[in-house]
Amino acid sequence: MKLVSKSKYRCQSFTVELRLIRPWREPKLLLTRNQVDVAHLPPEWPHRRALERPGGRRSTRAAEAASRSEAGSRRAPRRHRYRPGTVALQEIRRFQKTWNLLIPAAPFIRTVKEISNFYAPEIGRWTAEALTALQEAAEDFLVHLFEDAMLCAIHAKRVTLMKKDWELARRLGGKGQPW
Repeated sequence: MKLVSKSKYRCQSFTVELRLIRPWREPKLLLTRNQVDVAHLPPEWPHRRALERPGGRRSTRAAEAASRSEAGSRRAPRRHRYRPGTVALQEIRRFQKTWNLLIPAAPFIRTVKEISNFYAPEIGRWTAEALTALQEAAEDFLVHLFEDAMLCAIHAKRVTLMKKDWELARRLGGKGQPW
């Protein structure tokens, strides 16, 4: 792109540069300040009518970007962003391949000891194998409950899990409280 012509209008409150990059297209407008006072513009100025309309002013971001591009600074590249749902599918595939436990061990052990102390205060010690077996059983129960609840949501032509899906999955599977 070649600069064909450049003209500058100096007004009381701001400086406006009008650059004609391609003469067959509309001129590009660069403002140094966000507040534009249309009354101070000369009547022959081509973008006066556009600035009088609501929304015709450039936003602060656009003005800052224009001033940065004038200064010659390079714009930072945008960070890569996945589309919605892509990362969720990647996580599903990753967790289905692994055999590691998903619930962190320390909080799970603390919860087990707290519950066991509430119901049976005489039991104070747990072996590591018992806690690991209990955690594996709990995770297996939750994974199957998730699967059943998701099937209930899909049956209702939804992709969002709701409370009623959990309740129906527990009722049909006979898991949890008796109904």
